[in-house]
Amino acid sequence: MLVRIVKLTFKPEELESFYNEFELHKHKISSFEGCKGMQLLKEIDNPCVVMTYSQWDHNKALNAYRNSSLFSSLWTKIKPKFSAKPEAWSHELYFNGFE
Repeated sequence: MLVRIVKLTFKPEELESFYNEFELHKHKISSFEGCKGMQLLKEIDNPCVVMTYSQWDHNKALNAYRNSSLFSSLWTKIKPKFSAKPEAWSHELYFNGFE
């Protein structure tokens, strides 16, 4: 299983707009073929920083999402709202203490 963590830093005035857009797409993303689920995390000390944590069957599934029209349309809408370059990490799941 692949874990994807993406850090997004938003302009303060764009946060509400981002959350509204996220609400429209969150179930489509988390139910995308090969996605096991997704969480959106807000940084405690800096509310402009959010991270997505998602689990995927494999890298091929993640890349299919990243090349999809769903991702493209969402990314086009939220990218101008960033105040810093997004950061992303992919990891293999070694241990899952949540199950």
